Amino acid sequence: MIAFLEGQVTEVRDSSVVLRAGLVGIEVFAASSTLSRLSVGEFVQLHTHLVVKEDLLNLYGFRSPDELKLFTHVITVSGIGPRLGLALLSTLPVGAAARAIVDGDAALLATTPGIGKRTAERLILELGGRLPEELLSEPAGRSTSGSAASAVARDATEALLALGFREAQVRALVAELTAADPEAGAETVIRKALARLR
Repeated sequence: MIAFLEGQVTEVRDSSVVLRAGLVGIEVFAASSTLSRLSVGEFVQLHTHLVVKEDLLNLYGFRSPDELKLFTHVITVSGIGPRLGLALLSTLPVGAAARAIVDGDAALLATTPGIGKRTAERLILELGGRLPEELLSEPAGRSTSGSAASAVARDATEALLALGFREAQVRALVAELTAADPEAGAETVIRKALARLR
């Protein structure tokens, strides 16, 4: 098992990044939220998960251990493979996705492209009581400091941009919602924003 990969970014593709590790260029598949933060020439470390099947050998990379943990849990659910696992991480921040699974929020999970109502319900049924507590980083009613509040705004903004909404509209709306309720988690902000944007 390859626990992590460290190297220089040589190319950022639509669904993967190529890292130079020594004399070898290794393609690592990643969520769009990870790819959007990478730039050619920088050195990065990605936590990795190797998927081996008869006809493929793919390496999946994540910026944080929590993203890796959620991904490895999600792909154990029947009917959900690595592609949908990355789609979920591209759409929702880790804390919001984990909280939606535990709270049974199928509607929020179904905002992920490729995950419909039935798949969302399967996620909830199979993972609802199995996710590690540390993934639930946005409990309801949590008091947020200034830095935590900015992290909530950043996560909510990234999730909404991944869904295809216009950046100017999203940033203004997220700023308004976080100012109105400074203690809201990213999941709450995303839900309120979706109600306004649709």
